[in-house]
Amino acid sequence: MDALAPAARLQALAGRDGNAGRIRQRNEARILRAAEAVFARAGFAGATMAEIATRAGVPKSNLHYYFRTKQALYRAVLANTLRLWLSQADIISARRSPEAALEQYIRAKMRLSARYPDASRVFANELLHGAPEIGDVLRDALRSLVGRKSVVIHGWIAAGRMAQIDPSHLFFTIWAATQTYADFEAQICAVLGVQRLERRDYERATEHLIALVLRGCGLTPPAPARAGRRGGGAAASGASASGAAGAGGAAVARQAGAQRRGAYRGNADPLP
Repeated sequence: MDALAPAARLQALAGRDGNAGRIRQRNEARILRAAEAVFARAGFAGATMAEIATRAGVPKSNLHYYFRTKQALYRAVLANTLRLWLSQADIISARRSPEAALEQYIRAKMRLSARYPDASRVFANELLHGAPEIGDVLRDALRSLVGRKSVVIHGWIAAGRMAQIDPSHLFFTIWAATQTYADFEAQICAVLGVQRLERRDYERATEHLIALVLRGCGLTPPAPARAGRRGGGAAASGASASGAAGAGGAAVARQAGAQRRGAYRGNADPLP
């Protein structure tokens, strides 16, 4: 229920009544996705309603029926992006364990970066220009949401369930680490030597971020569901070598692995 108040505030920001029928909702969704792509590439100043209409596959007159001005459409894109992001924060709940809540929150944020990369880029560009359109929402709905979720995290800390960390900066870290795969995809692709990020790249990045954040919070990350393609061969070779070495070699390998993990956790402990 936490996301209801911010959602109402964001609908008011976008100038939408929230009672549109299915056809209207489908048309608006198609227009918003087209607008995300155009605003992400051209920025607000360079984008045109004609280009957005063409990309959405609707007559320009229909576009103006749903969104009278370019500014109204731009604000709707920002509002829709924030609505998606804020709704995921309901995962942070005192009813869950900190391990499960943070893991699921990071997975949700990474899914949004993979599914709506252009929306994330439009939002980032808005912030780089000082948030002239949504600054009031950031200071109101977003700040309030982080405050409520910080209470949950402080409760986990007080109960000894996770390390002493700053909840606000934990959110900043998660947002930056997950949204960078959308906002700076070109940089990541250049370093990885790929044309675009594929599903396996997001899967590997997600498991990495979960382990990194949970260890930093003094928590034990879950075992990855499956190894990435690039790491799979090494894992298989290691398994074969361990089997050939026999039970004694496996025991030594387990002990060495435990020592390495313990050392890593010790180095990753948050500062007091």
